[in-house]
Amino acid sequence: MSAPGPGERPVNAATAVRAATAVRVAAIDCGTNSLRLLVADVDPAAGTLADVDRRMEIVRLGQGVDATGRLAPAALARTLRALRSYAAIVAATRASAVRIVATSATRDAANAADFVTGVRAVLGVDPEVLSGDEEARLSFTGATTELAGGAAAAPYLVADIGGGSTEFVLGDAAAVSGAVSVDIGCVRMTERHLHGDPPTPAEVAAARADIGAALDVVAATIAGTDARTLVGLAGSVTTVAALALGLDAYDAGRIHHARIGAGQVGEQTARLLAQSRAERARLGVMHPGRVDVIGGGALVLEAIMARFGFREVLASEHDILDGIAWSLARAGAGDPGLSR
Repeated sequence: MSAPGPGERPVNAATAVRAATAVRVAAIDCGTNSLRLLVADVDPAAGTLADVDRRMEIVRLGQGVDATGRLAPAALARTLRALRSYAAIVAATRASAVRIVATSATRDAANAADFVTGVRAVLGVDPEVLSGDEEARLSFTGATTELAGGAAAAPYLVADIGGGSTEFVLGDAAAVSGAVSVDIGCVRMTERHLHGDPPTPAEVAAARADIGAALDVVAATIAGTDARTLVGLAGSVTTVAALALGLDAYDAGRIHHARIGAGQVGEQTARLLAQSRAERARLGVMHPGRVDVIGGGALVLEAIMARFGFREVLASEHDILDGIAWSLARAGAGDPGLSR
């Protein structure tokens, strides 16, 4: 099947999947902090997902949204520039279907229509601005599908710590029993509270109080203490895991499904909050785009573990991107309402 040309819409996923058991799909996740791409060969019958290409760019689309309520022109330009490079990859890999989702920053922005128009011009499809509940369920699918064989005990509490928000989903292989999204992402916490270099004790205390109030909402909404395994997603979690593992450089293979103890998370959180930006930038596992916000993300992870009594977190490199890819493949297999 030919790749879409300039200005053409990608072929509908349902047509692509029916043509063969496995289908090549492209998933794009535009979050508050990062823009990520996954091109994968997905076989819903066999329950397998194989990476063809997986990429991430820090674009900081949500920069300033918490204060202004609008997407900044420079942030929007950065995002669309990165998206053009992704569109070229989607075409080169001959992906038969593409789905792009947008999360916290575009939910909150008054000028989200500018983002939609720009994405349509680049990809030929509209982005889906997900609700927090939708975002959480896709993350859950991506993170837990491969755990069904017994790699970790269910029920799972999946915590996806993003830039603007953190999504929580409780469930197992059979069903999701609860989901909630709260505004305590790493970028939002940094912009609200962590202004010092390094942050002052008063700033850290204010961030902890903000996170605690949000976790009160989570605890009132889902029974997080019923979970047997905490699965942590996204860059804040995997970076803390990399530090706890003592890695000299970021290694996704070693990080994926690593079990990190609560004491290790607390130790790394304290370390990151005590360091200056320059010191954090010198850490071998640190992506340059996370240097200024990693302390906020680590605080969120530490607080989640303490609030719900988890002794360890299972770090996952598979998340909403994988969930989007599964949604495309399953749409072609007959699930309604998912093909794009």
